[in-house]
Amino acid sequence: MSSSFKSPVDTAKAISATAGAKNSAPIINVILLSFLAGAYIAFGGLLAEVASAGIKEIVGFGLYKFIFGAVFPVGLIIVVLAGSELFTGNVMFMTIGVLDGSASVGGLAKNWVLSWVFNFVGALFVAYVLAYLTGIATADPVSANAIGVAKAKVGMSFEAAFFKAIGCNWLVCLAVWLANASDDIIGKIAGIWFPIMAFVAIGFEHSVANMFFIPLGIFLKAPGVTWANCITANLIPVTLGNIVGAAIFVGCIYWYTYLKN
Repeated sequence: MSSSFKSPVDTAKAISATAGAKNSAPIINVILLSFLAGAYIAFGGLLAEVASAGIKEIVGFGLYKFIFGAVFPVGLIIVVLAGSELFTGNVMFMTIGVLDGSASVGGLAKNWVLSWVFNFVGALFVAYVLAYLTGIATADPVSANAIGVAKAKVGMSFEAAFFKAIGCNWLVCLAVWLANASDDIIGKIAGIWFPIMAFVAIGFEHSVANMFFIPLGIFLKAPGVTWANCITANLIPVTLGNIVGAAIFVGCIYWYTYLKN
C-alpha cells in the first residue's frame, strides 16, 4: 500500500530536483512566474486586510491577528499548487540545490534576483490596480487597517525586522517543505496553512508580503510611510532575515542531515 506522503529524506531529494529545474529554467519563465507569485501573495495580503478590517476593537488583538493570519495562506497555497517563483521559498530550494550539486551558484543568483524583483512588480500591480484603483482599499475600515499595517512595518528597528524575518521564512519554508512532502492536494493545503497562519498571527516579517502591504500604505498616504523607509527600514532587513531563515535553518540543516552523505 503506497503512502500519501514522502519521508523527510525523499522530500529533501525532491526539493533538490526542483532546484535543478529552477536552475535551468528560461529567464522569461522565471520573470513571468515571479510576477505571478508576487501577485498571489498580494491577493492573500489584500484578503487578510479586508477580512480583518474593523474587528480589532470588537474581538480583541489576539483574535484579530488570528483572523488576519487564517486567510493570508491562500497566497502561498496558489503559489505552490498553481506553480510560480516565490523569492522566499526559492532561497531554500536553491540553497539545497547548490549544496547538493543540482544547481549552480550562478543559477542561484539569477533565480534570487529575478524572483525578488518581479515578485515586487507583481505585488505592486495588485496593490495599485486591484486594491487602490478599484476602491477596495480606499474606504474605511479597510483603509484604516491597511494604513495601520504599513505604519507598523516601517516603524520597527532594523534588528527587530531582521529577526522577525528569520522566524517568518523558517516557517514559510517549512510550509513549502510540508507541501512537497505530501502527495495529495488536501495534504499540501493543510501543510501550507498551519505554518503560514502561524507566522502571520505571530507577527513575523515576509519580504514579498511587505512589497504589497507597505506600497498600499503609500498609495493611501499613510503618515510617515515613504518609498525610502519601505526599502531601508523594512525590505532590506526583512530580505536579509528571510535569507537567513530559509538558507540556514531549513536549507543547510536539512541538506546536512538528509543529503550530505
